[in-house]
Amino acid sequence: MPGRSAAGVRTGVRVVVAGDRGTGKSSLISAAASDSFPEYVPAVLPPTRLPSDFYPDGVPVTIVDTSSSMESRVKLIDELKRADAVVLTYACDQPMTLSRLSTFWLPELRKLEVKASVIVVGCKLDLRDERQPMNLEQVMGPIMQQFREIETCIECSSATLIQVPDVFYYAQKAVLHPTAPLFDQEKQSLKPRCIRALKRIFMLCDHDMDGALSDAELNEFQVKCFNAPLQPAEIVGVKRVVQERIRGGVGDLGLTLEGFLFLHALFIEKGRLETTWAVLRKFGYDDDLKLRDDILPTPTKHAPDQSVELTNEAVDFLRGIFQLYDIDNDGSLQPSEIDDIFVTAPESPWSVGPYVDAAERTALGNLTLNGFLSEWALMTYLDPSCSLANLICIGYGGDPTSALRVTRRRSADRKRQRTERNVFHCFVFGPKRSGKSALLNSFLGRPFSSNYTPTNGVRYATNVVEEIGGTQKTLILQEIPEDGVRKFLLNKECLAACDVAVFLYDSSDEYSWKRSRELLLDVARQGEESGYGVPCLLIAAKDDLDPYPMALQNSVTQQLGMEAPIPVGVKLRDSKTVFSRIINAAEHPHLSIPETEKGKKKKQYRRLVNSSLMFVSVGAAVAVVGLAAYRAYAARKNT
Repeated sequence: MPGRSAAGVRTGVRVVVAGDRGTGKSSLISAAASDSFPEYVPAVLPPTRLPSDFYPDGVPVTIVDTSSSMESRVKLIDELKRADAVVLTYACDQPMTLSRLSTFWLPELRKLEVKASVIVVGCKLDLRDERQPMNLEQVMGPIMQQFREIETCIECSSATLIQVPDVFYYAQKAVLHPTAPLFDQEKQSLKPRCIRALKRIFMLCDHDMDGALSDAELNEFQVKCFNAPLQPAEIVGVKRVVQERIRGGVGDLGLTLEGFLFLHALFIEKGRLETTWAVLRKFGYDDDLKLRDDILPTPTKHAPDQSVELTNEAVDFLRGIFQLYDIDNDGSLQPSEIDDIFVTAPESPWSVGPYVDAAERTALGNLTLNGFLSEWALMTYLDPSCSLANLICIGYGGDPTSALRVTRRRSADRKRQRTERNVFHCFVFGPKRSGKSALLNSFLGRPFSSNYTPTNGVRYATNVVEEIGGTQKTLILQEIPEDGVRKFLLNKECLAACDVAVFLYDSSDEYSWKRSRELLLDVARQGEESGYGVPCLLIAAKDDLDPYPMALQNSVTQQLGMEAPIPVGVKLRDSKTVFSRIINAAEHPHLSIPETEKGKKKKQYRRLVNSSLMFVSVGAAVAVVGLAAYRAYAARKNT
């Protein structure tokens, strides 16, 4: 990440100075760097560096001067897009340059999608006509309401050095301690993600879990974050401020969560954002108020055909969490209870795709235990780092490295003819109207619907499948829309993530059968070419209708070395057995891998070559043995 160390800590701040010609950009930069007013300044200065000891935060600042001429526009745009902060200048003695901020410069930054904080700076304060005084707050207030990206406004004079160092201090502060992630200026309140992070920190510091920070806990918090204890009088003072401003902020047991949040809102309102940011960063948060990558020891997959799963220790923790929040003990969690679980995470992760509609729920929309564990399995499979971060945020107290594990390569599983995986990923192919969505809905226990709704984009369905003997495996079904198959197969590693592929077709429709067979052959060829061949199953859906001749279907599966198509009538009867068949195929990765004619010829050719090499090797060995025998015979004869 630019300007950051491996631990996510800023190693530098890049400030770009822009504005109309003649507004004092270059003089401002030169005066800040030399602490003197320059007699001569070139039209555009080269990048200027303020060393790390220039400001208290100890982070160097690189200041980039720009030209507003049309000839330099391309370079200006490039610099603005690379900026951590933008200083927009106007001249205090030229009112038109102030108007240009809202009519040109600020709209231009939005048009270019510049995400950096903006500091508005009035230069040449010493040249303003004293007969036309200006109230900066009154003038800039409406502009700041319209353009929320403005962090602060300040006026300065390079000639008299008034507030010149402050300009780049505010620019650096806007980058190191940004307001936007923490505080909603319009509502004048902490933002939801900030509240969630502070709530987690409060709970971590509330060691006795009594809902309040005692004096001892408050002091321990102070030492952890700021390396200095609070004196008894200071603790009394802090609590007095809270008591005077907010009812319920301090209780008999100490500072409450409400009081803790109020204190941070107060710090921000007073401009002391560095205090709240120091707390957040001490507890591992980045600028987006998510846990930093350096404190998330997410295991790394070394090959495309590996995956990441939850360990038994993590699953046991999640079972405990489910029971803890299942207050009415009905074996399911209401949406509000799910939100309560994730109240200390950046957000509730399953409220958006691909998780929002991917797991088993009751008729009332509550999440069952199987659905809860399956959602976690899916999140771990798709985004291990996000899963680990959420585990930590909801209170996983074990070693983070013990929560996730990387599976063995599928190619190794095939050679050993067994797998140790607990989560299997199944791709569901098939032509339109073949019943793919109905199969996924059936997997989640949902009733059959005759309304046809084509699937657009990625859709997953995940659930726990119980095998004979009582063992449980998690199956993730991923629907592959027919229109997206060609693009999907362009990726040579597209099948690396697949444990088993199923091909649905409408058993009453000849075209559906032929199209499904074509898709199967395309996938089989891709598997042979890429080396990621996968077990495949054909599923004859809608078998309650008049079937297309089964003999033709069976002959194709025999030619490909596959099982006969599995008949399924989602509309009329339970389809659970098909999911057990899918799991069984995934657990035997060396079986049910289709072979095309081209693949068979390649295999025959390799066998022929190997046989020839074996014949040559045997012949050579016989010759060597024969030569040795002849020499022994000749030696005996001579003696």
